Amino acid sequence: MLKSNLKVGIDVPWVTSWTEEPVVGVRPCPTVNGQPALVQVQNAGYGKPQYSRNHLGRQRRTVLHMLCPMCGEPTPPDDRWTQVARLTPAGVLRRGGRAAGLTREIEDRRVVLDAGSIAPLHRACVEQSLEHCPHLKIDPNVNVMPFPARWAVLPLLIEASPVIEAGVVVGAIAVITFLQLIGVTETIDRDWRFKKPLTVQAVRG
Repeated sequence: MLKSNLKVGIDVPWVTSWTEEPVVGVRPCPTVNGQPALVQVQNAGYGKPQYSRNHLGRQRRTVLHMLCPMCGEPTPPDDRWTQVARLTPAGVLRRGGRAAGLTREIEDRRVVLDAGSIAPLHRACVEQSLEHCPHLKIDPNVNVMPFPARWAVLPLLIEASPVIEAGVVVGAIAVITFLQLIGVTETIDRDWRFKKPLTVQAVRG
């Protein structure tokens, strides 16, 4: 297992998964307070970067602790930027089945910023990624904007079947994969009922 010459957080985004970081199954994970989650080995910098895949654990940490996906460092409130998020009323997200866990405290007409699974970046890291990332260079949805001061975190779930020692399947349980990030603005859209749900993916990785 050789260490790559590419530097994590400089040449390769901190959140990116590497080929020497296999998924090892479902475990209670500290990134989600011990809930069952899909987990990976932590071995960033070894093997080859998988630019189209985010590391499960590091992705969850970026969202929970507002860490920049590019460099891995905390983003201060006055330097949080998003690249591919979309503004839409909360009711439109709910109607499209993409925000079932959003609390009713955030009313349907409240405009939210659907960031999917991508935490905000530093402005300098935004510029660096736009200059070097081949995926972003061709992405028609790039729209750099500041991230709101309020946000909500929603777990993205899959079903997994635990097996006891005798090999008997006990039953399906909900397992956390990535975390979805929703920024909450102070804007109200009174005409939200007439808008269609967006088709942009909630999870990017």
